[in-house]
Amino acid sequence: MREKIRDLSARSGYAGGHRQDTDMLELFTSALVTFFVAIDPPGVAPIFAALTDGAPKSHRRSMAIRSVVIASGVLLGFALGGAWLLNAMHISLDAFRAAGGVLLFLMALEMIFEKRTERREERAEEIIGEHDTHPEKWDDISVFPMAIPMLAGPGAIATMMLFMSDATSLSEQGIVLAAVAIILVFCLVVFLMIGPVMKLIGESMAAMITRILGVILAALAAQFIFDGIKGALMGG
Repeated sequence: MREKIRDLSARSGYAGGHRQDTDMLELFTSALVTFFVAIDPPGVAPIFAALTDGAPKSHRRSMAIRSVVIASGVLLGFALGGAWLLNAMHISLDAFRAAGGVLLFLMALEMIFEKRTERREERAEEIIGEHDTHPEKWDDISVFPMAIPMLAGPGAIATMMLFMSDATSLSEQGIVLAAVAIILVFCLVVFLMIGPVMKLIGESMAAMITRILGVILAALAAQFIFDGIKGALMGG
């Protein structure tokens, strides 16, 4: 009898552990996809290429590293202090989830209709124009516009705060941070290899990928909105 009880306990423990592993994998996949869409490496890469066109390799490498490091610091700051900020402003998680979903949905519409790309290109043209006025020096683009708002923009910040607010344990928070770290490292690799990357994908391919990611982001944003409204109604 005792052996049967131990056997059942072992099986239930295995089932619980398997279910927990599945939940962790789902969280990691969801966070990875959402951060990839929010940061949009295929859309950011052409902007970095335009801003560093003709620059020495040392300057391009420095801008790539500094951009990713600064963006990582910004997102980490909101990851660690986001919950405190919401509490200090007396904003409920459901309200922020719904508002963040609306923000991401608007950003998705801009991606689908290429408005986001046009706005990024306008910023890039302004900076390139300033460089043409003083061609003897290369401007520092690591903070603006690359780190903020290209990499750590409102969409990425909202996504970080949403996932970190939903995380109920240190392991889940670690998974969210690991997901965004992978995307930022991917951006760094793309920036360091920007020449071959742009030859491979081209502007038309990058635009197509951005539109597809926009559709995915719209669906994710709608889910955030529904969850926020549902939580507010059930809580009320």
